[in-house]
Amino acid sequence: MKKLFVGLFAVIGVLATLALLVACVFGLVAAAAKPRLPERVLLEIDLERNVIPYKPDDPFAGAVLGSATALRDVVDGLERAAGDERVALLVARLGAAPMGMATAQELRDAVTAFRAAGKKAIAYAETFGEFGPGNTAYYLATAFDEIHLQPSGDVNLSGVILESPFLAGTLEKLGVVARMDQRYEYKNAMNTFTEKAFTPAHEEAMRGIADSWYAQMIDGIAAARGKTPEEVRALVDRGPHLGAEAVAAGLVDKLSYRDGVLARAEELAGGETARRPLGKYLELAGRPHQKGDRIALVYGVGGVQRGKSRFDPLTGDFAMGSDTVAKALRDAVEDEKVKAILFRVDSPGGSYVASDTIWHETKRAREAGKPVVVSMGDVAGSGGYFVAMAADKIVAQPGTITGSIGVLAGKMLTRELWAKAGISWDEVHNGTAATMWTGLSDYEPEQWARFQAALDRIYVDFTSKVADGRGMTRDAVHAIAKGRIWSGSDAKRIGLVDEVGGMGTALRLAREAAGLAPDAEIELKLYPEPRTPLQVVMANLRGDDDAATAMAVEMLEAVRPAARLAARLGLTGSRSEVLATPLPEPPR
Repeated sequence: MKKLFVGLFAVIGVLATLALLVACVFGLVAAAAKPRLPERVLLEIDLERNVIPYKPDDPFAGAVLGSATALRDVVDGLERAAGDERVALLVARLGAAPMGMATAQELRDAVTAFRAAGKKAIAYAETFGEFGPGNTAYYLATAFDEIHLQPSGDVNLSGVILESPFLAGTLEKLGVVARMDQRYEYKNAMNTFTEKAFTPAHEEAMRGIADSWYAQMIDGIAAARGKTPEEVRALVDRGPHLGAEAVAAGLVDKLSYRDGVLARAEELAGGETARRPLGKYLELAGRPHQKGDRIALVYGVGGVQRGKSRFDPLTGDFAMGSDTVAKALRDAVEDEKVKAILFRVDSPGGSYVASDTIWHETKRAREAGKPVVVSMGDVAGSGGYFVAMAADKIVAQPGTITGSIGVLAGKMLTRELWAKAGISWDEVHNGTAATMWTGLSDYEPEQWARFQAALDRIYVDFTSKVADGRGMTRDAVHAIAKGRIWSGSDAKRIGLVDEVGGMGTALRLAREAAGLAPDAEIELKLYPEPRTPLQVVMANLRGDDDAATAMAVEMLEAVRPAARLAARLGLTGSRSEVLATPLPEPPR
């Protein structure tokens, strides 16, 4: 028997050795076959494609977001290219793709840093808006050395307009009553259902965002194009500008088709270059920050909800799951190599309880000696600010929608709607509070009192935690809270954020918080660790991927449009998104 086991182990050893040799051979072959970067490279990127906060590793997101560009890929690619002697210059196609103000500013910062390293960058567009606004795309284009416009194109630089829909009149016709309340007057998401126009507070908040965004655009364009802010405002008021007019006004440098742009790029590069997409370049050259002291990168993107983070393939929306983000923060804390945590937040808010779960883990991270620095994207409002407020430092772009420190909740009363459809309801219940959450009955006085107590409790908790995190009194927080949204630049002025900037600024602060030298090499490691495609497939086959199951359910629900519409309007009961931010559209 002993000889049998010895022989068996010997066979296993031989097989293992052969497997290792085969793996080595395949590895060498793969390495030899891997494409190499040429000696002179012209980088290209299409920013008319959607730029998204990040790419989740679930298969649905991969399929739906396959052509989208992750913001970090652009920032990392340009940072890597800035110090690469093989890279001659960058050519970017722009247009009028929807883009948040903070995203445009993050990209502007990346292009500016690329140019500061001695590189050239050219932007071109078929048109900056075709019978539509092109503000943000043009604002981004001004970060480049040259702007080229197709002869048939226009510069639709026409100013900022923020529009909000109001459904109160529609709900009246349907026989639906929105029974909602908020803390306080600036918490305006509920106004969509309860008003027919801006309230004074709602208009004040929206005017503040519009004024801030407009000033940022004007100042950025003026500085980049060598004009005064007054000259740029005059040009905006005379817009849109047709192709030749845009050249005469100094808004663009030349009218060129794509081939003319590429010829100009080769001229600036000083000779022939090989064109490569920025994404492919990053894949071959490798990301920056791959070795050194470890800093954890955690994403909190989308509406805040309990459970796991996910991506909805039907709507294209992200969800920040408290289970996923809390575990990522815990894992980063437990990793002894992690010196600090960079928490990237891009969220309009959502569940109060889920937000509190994530807030607790950021606080625990700090107590464990792991500094937390938050970098805010297009929006960090309500629950999106809640999850960030315990951080050591908070960084926002000037255009980041920030704050919305408040709460709203309520339900839709739908009995009259059902009656109009010929549907009647009846019920039996036990307990005097049993009807509190149904849309078929209004709140009883005692129920309304408990509802008000819940709103007060959440608001006090929210503002108290802001005061603790920001080193302010609760009265001082209340004065700037009341549910109001602020631009990132205004949020810096009133003390809700520490610095204005993007992920680069946040990374600098994370280095400082970790006690690292400004030029210290770092490893920026993502938590939770991304799964390989094989791991994703195996999880689906085993049936243990809750996110995939949730997506399958969502896809089945697509055949139930009436039910989904009712849920969207809150016709099925109470509204639980208590920490939601009313979001203005980005200034296209």
